[in-house]
Amino acid sequence: MSEEYNSQGNNPERSAKSIRGYQIVIVLLVVVLGVLAFIYFRQVRSIKAEAQAEKEVLQQNINDLIVDIDNLKVDNDSISYNLGIERHRADSLMEKLQNERNISRATIRRYEKEINTMRNIMRNYVRQIDSLNQLNRSLTQENVAYRQQVNDERVRAQAAEERATELSNRVKVGSIVRARDIVLSALNTNDRVVPRASRAVRLRVDFILTANELAAPGERNVYVRITGPDGYVLAGDVSSLFDYEGDKLTYSAVREIDYQNKDLEVGLYYNGEGITSGTYSVEIYMDGYMIGTAEAYLK
Repeated sequence: MSEEYNSQGNNPERSAKSIRGYQIVIVLLVVVLGVLAFIYFRQVRSIKAEAQAEKEVLQQNINDLIVDIDNLKVDNDSISYNLGIERHRADSLMEKLQNERNISRATIRRYEKEINTMRNIMRNYVRQIDSLNQLNRSLTQENVAYRQQVNDERVRAQAAEERATELSNRVKVGSIVRARDIVLSALNTNDRVVPRASRAVRLRVDFILTANELAAPGERNVYVRITGPDGYVLAGDVSSLFDYEGDKLTYSAVREIDYQNKDLEVGLYYNGEGITSGTYSVEIYMDGYMIGTAEAYLK
């Protein structure tokens, strides 16, 4: 038995085969380890690439959120203040994400959760702003309608005032007493009508104040202006003046009459110098209006 053991233990051929077997196993193990290491490092690179891509997506989402916040315009002080807080929160989140060196899936999920929370808050603010804008539009429309109503009322009032003014003016015009049948005559010392100016010592203007039921009855002055051939108004005195449309006019004769809305014959006399032959112009005034005109020729 001892010999058999020795023969087996000292068999060089068998020992060489055992060594080669071990070598093969080692080589196989090295190859397997190399393959596993290659697969591991490739997965690590893939995971890092995916993490970097997701990080960039997160940055873009935060940037979009910042842009949305900046684009929101609102006049409400409370909402504006809260939007400022959210903008500061987004800026801080962006800075924090940019400073992340080894980002994991758990970290990415945490950022995604915070971004979604901020988006929900923003949606709520958008709804509030839309409600405020709708209310403002409604109030603006009501204000426009109210101003239009006020303007319509103003226009109607102005139109009514204009109609009233027009009616008043018509009444005033309609209430003017007109003078008709105006005649200028030259008189001698016996108050007889003479054909020649050289024989006249004074002038008489005869006319009829027409009946007018719209005119106010009562006493008033009637003025006559006689313009001679030389273009000057005949006047007995420099103080012979009356008011007409804001001016002082010279009159040739004046008389107080009592008008009672019926035809009234009136005669006024000019007693003065300057009576010559030629064409004379006669104007009659009463109640602030010129109520009649005529021309006459004296030889």
